[in-house]
Amino acid sequence: MDAFAPVQINGHLYLSHPAAERWNLGQDIRSTIKVWSEVPWDVLDLDADEDPRLLFGLDELSFGTRNGLWPIASTDRGETIFLLGAPDVPRLLVSYDETWAEHRISFAEWLYCYLIGEDMSGPNSAAFYPGPVELRRLPMSAGERPESWYGPDRGM
Repeated sequence: MDAFAPVQINGHLYLSHPAAERWNLGQDIRSTIKVWSEVPWDVLDLDADEDPRLLFGLDELSFGTRNGLWPIASTDRGETIFLLGAPDVPRLLVSYDETWAEHRISFAEWLYCYLIGEDMSGPNSAAFYPGPVELRRLPMSAGERPESWYGPDRGM
């Protein structure tokens, strides 16, 4: 993130940068935490496969707390990628279209799997594009335009 963000990857995945004024990671995290914290989880009539507390064995659902969920990336398809703050095992939780997916891997591993076309947000969620990964630098001011560049050929 430090070297390339703020960036859009393969047309869908957005990574913000902590030191950028626009596309600021800290601001994105705070605003996403606020929105998700306002969801009335206790009064929603959720099925067992829709309730992240039941799915992932969480005593409570909190956002931006020591053992809570931290939003670290998003997509233009409505997916939000959360890092679970519990220190024991790296865990990523992905919310997509009222479903949740859990991955007990690091974000780097998740990103690799996402880019090679695995279903990383739930069933049928793959967003695979053959060839080099497209990175699109996001504009930092009103006058700038997105600028694309590509990684090395992946033989895919």
